[in-house]
Amino acid sequence: MSEAPSDHAIPPPPVPEGFKARNFGEGFVAVNGPLYARRTDSGIQVGFRVEARHTNPMNICHGGMLASFADMLLPMTAHHLCPEAKGRFLPTISLQIDYLSQAALGSWVQGEAQVMRVTRSMIFMQGLITAEGVNVARVSGIFKIGAVFAGLHPFSPPPPG
Repeated sequence: MSEAPSDHAIPPPPVPEGFKARNFGEGFVAVNGPLYARRTDSGIQVGFRVEARHTNPMNICHGGMLASFADMLLPMTAHHLCPEAKGRFLPTISLQIDYLSQAALGSWVQGEAQVMRVTRSMIFMQGLITAEGVNVARVSGIFKIGAVFAGLHPFSPPPPG
């Protein structure tokens, strides 16, 4: 005889201090989030908690989820650090990922990125993604400086504090 599911599920660990949920409206990121961000002295950090829906059959974060996360981390950081990116759509031209380790179910994954170069039409970036303090991915990308967003855009930096 199997046991009935418990009505008292164990809540996930709290989000680390200072991280605030980011609202992206509808679409891909809203379905795969939530994503969280916090300001730092050198820019921003972006993170998420690995849920069952983010995992592969081995119960580790799927590489596609880490790639999607990287593709949000880099432009969000550019919007925070680059005056040329403020209020603009940054379509991805190129995204490279080196997977270094795994992020287990329930892990807190976070990333930080740097702007390497800005031209008239592109932004070159790199970043590092960790899970529970262990390096899980090294990422780099090139983003086109695109059209101005109409209204408030989803990549605006997190509010202070």
